[in-house]
Amino acid sequence: MRITVLGAAAGGGFPQWNCNCRNCAGLRAGTLRAQPRTQSSIFVRPDGSADGVLFNASPDVLEQIRSRPALQPARQLRDSAIAAVLLMDGQIDHATGLFMLRERSTPLPLWCTDPVAEDLTQGNPILRVLSHYCGVDRQRIPLDGQSFEVPGVPGLRFRALPLASKAAPYSPHRNHPVPGDNIGVSITDCASGRSLFYAPGLGAIDPPTFDAMANADAVMVDGTFWTDDEMPRLGVGSKLAREIGHLPQSGPGGMIEWLGKLPTRTRRLLIHINNTNPILDEDSPERATLARERIDVCEDGMEFQL
Repeated sequence: MRITVLGAAAGGGFPQWNCNCRNCAGLRAGTLRAQPRTQSSIFVRPDGSADGVLFNASPDVLEQIRSRPALQPARQLRDSAIAAVLLMDGQIDHATGLFMLRERSTPLPLWCTDPVAEDLTQGNPILRVLSHYCGVDRQRIPLDGQSFEVPGVPGLRFRALPLASKAAPYSPHRNHPVPGDNIGVSITDCASGRSLFYAPGLGAIDPPTFDAMANADAVMVDGTFWTDDEMPRLGVGSKLAREIGHLPQSGPGGMIEWLGKLPTRTRRLLIHINNTNPILDEDSPERATLARERIDVCEDGMEFQL
């Protein structure tokens, strides 16, 4: 299978439109060696197939499709390589792009958990709005460990795992988490047996989550913040990373420590990177730390095969 990173940033992208932190100001001024990034999303398709699954529909989805010709194979008058959309959660930066896909002539195949469907029907009624346009063919993601296939994407199997994180602020259960608010997904190529574990929002790593990571050939996980106090320390927010459902990279029990426990063969990648995170600066000591630990930082347009 082939994995394309359409967007690698957290909500707001990089540079964020209203932010003048060191990273954002430096990128605009050309004094920071860094790459701009759109909001996080990946596209996964089987080898030899044009069609695949869009993981999350970010507000930047139209720009992402224009930038990646593979998503527009032009086989007929109206066409797309997006066979289905699979949502990891109901957050704005992962679901608002569904509005941009409303011109379909048939209902949009959408895979999500029951709590996310509730979020997008009640708290942020995207699914109700889309009923006035193309409509949605909603498919339920099982949370019992059962694997499933997505029609139109032969040769790939998917298995979802509930994660410890946070539901969207508008979720009916924002302060009362339920399984399925946020998921990780193992994607397996049936022919090769190789797999990717994808979890852009990850607040803590429990034994089932670590097992899923350790059994994958590559992991693409939450890279939002470097430190737990990153936003309050910089004066751009009041909450700690863990309070909003993100495990920071550094410090005891941080993402770097967990990734260091994985088998040597495992490829390690960070995605969903906040504009304040110093790892965006390619010359930073934090970026050098990741290089020593063999951890890659995702960029828009990155593509690899498993």
